[in-house]
Amino acid sequence: MSLVSIIIPYFKKKNYIISTINSILKQNYRNYEIFIIYDDEDKSDLNFIANIKKIDKRINLIINIKNLGVGSSRNKAIKYCKGEYVAFIDADDLWKKNKLKKQIEFMKKNNLNVSHTSYDIIDKNNKIKSLRKARNLSYKDLVKSCDIGLSTVILKRNLLNHFKFAKLSTKEDYVLWLKLSKKGYKFYGLNQNLASWRLTANSLSSSNIQKLIDGFRVYNQHMKYNFFKSIYYLFCLSLNFLKKRFND
Repeated sequence: MSLVSIIIPYFKKKNYIISTINSILKQNYRNYEIFIIYDDEDKSDLNFIANIKKIDKRINLIINIKNLGVGSSRNKAIKYCKGEYVAFIDADDLWKKNKLKKQIEFMKKNNLNVSHTSYDIIDKNNKIKSLRKARNLSYKDLVKSCDIGLSTVILKRNLLNHFKFAKLSTKEDYVLWLKLSKKGYKFYGLNQNLASWRLTANSLSSSNIQKLIDGFRVYNQHMKYNFFKSIYYLFCLSLNFLKKRFND
C-alpha cells in the first residue's frame, strides 16, 4: 500500500478543521501522513492546532514564522513529504471515507500521474448546494476554465520536484495545473463524488479586483502570454466562472 502525503494549510479555520481532520482519519485507506502548515502570524490558534496533532501520530505540524500564503505553504510542506503520492485538502473541506482508496486504485490501475474527482459544494452547515463532475482535462480544456477542485487532487510526488504552486493571493493552484497540463500531464477525472468543498463567506473574501489581477498574472507572468492574449483568456476564465456560479 503506497504512502500518501496529505497537505493542509491552516489560516483561521478553527470552526472547521477538526471536521476536516476527522474526514481524513476515517479513510478506509490507512497508509498516509498529514502535514498541517500553520500559516498565521497570529498564534492564538496554535495550541488548538497542536492538540489536534496529538490525536494521531501520522499528523505533523509545520509552523510558519510569518504568513506565506497557501501556495508557498504547500511548497514548503512538499519538501517534507515522503509519500509516493501527494494529496491536498483545504482546512474547511471534507473527504468521503473511501476517497483515498478509490482514487489511488484508479491511478494505479490506469498508471496515472495526476487525477481529480467529482465533488459537492456545501455551505457552513454542511448542506449540499450543488455538484461538480470531474472529467479528463488537457491544457486546451484548462486554459479557459479551472474545472479542478484542489481538495480532490492527487498526484505523484516526483512531479513536484519540478512544478510548484505560484506565489499569488488567489489562483495559486491554477498556475500549477496549467503548467503540468502544458507539459502533457493530463488531469484524469474520476467521476465519483468523493469530496466536499465548503462555500463560506471566507471563500469569497478576496476582492474581485484582486481575483482579476491574479487572473491576469496567471496568463501574463506565469504562462508568458502577451498583454492582449492574457486579457482574452482572462475574459474567458471570468465568463466560465460566472456560468458555473449561475448553474450552482
